Amino acid sequence: MATALLIIDVQQGLCEGAHSAFEASAVISRINAVSAKARAAGIPVILIQHEATSGYLEFGSYAWQLANGLHVEPSDLRVRKTTPDSFLRTGLEATLQAHTITDLVICGLHTEFCVDTTTRRALALGYPVTLVADAHTTEGNEYVTPRQVIQHHNATLSAISSFGVRARAIASQTLEFGTRPLEG
Repeated sequence: MATALLIIDVQQGLCEGAHSAFEASAVISRINAVSAKARAAGIPVILIQHEATSGYLEFGSYAWQLANGLHVEPSDLRVRKTTPDSFLRTGLEATLQAHTITDLVICGLHTEFCVDTTTRRALALGYPVTLVADAHTTEGNEYVTPRQVIQHHNATLSAISSFGVRARAIASQTLEFGTRPLEG
């Protein structure tokens, strides 16, 4: 079993200002703890950045940059994307195949968009997923709070069985690379 850590869209424009994601600083701290464990275990860390050709999250803009406080190493891999699906029209799948990755650990932003879509696509492609239950977040909306979105997706994504492989939600402190804890 070869695992990779996907850190999705932890970018300035989503982590600060009027549209800052819920508990962004705390989530970044948990992502840093998970990525440190991954690097210590020799697990590839893949940073995924959403981009637009103009306006908000325009490639190279301040909002597009990785968030302040996110720990990045020169050895981390990078993938640029233009849709909520980190696999669609990107080199992610080729990168995973080149590193013989069979399992994914996923965290980042926004829960109901890019984290959800990438998790479902990974499952459809046959990758078992560990969703870091307390290391993905969102802004929420007028109908549901960010905490409700996060809890809903932890429960929903873990309940999907139709792909064959499964997603499981594990808290960042419980997550250990190289082992498969039963509870999270």
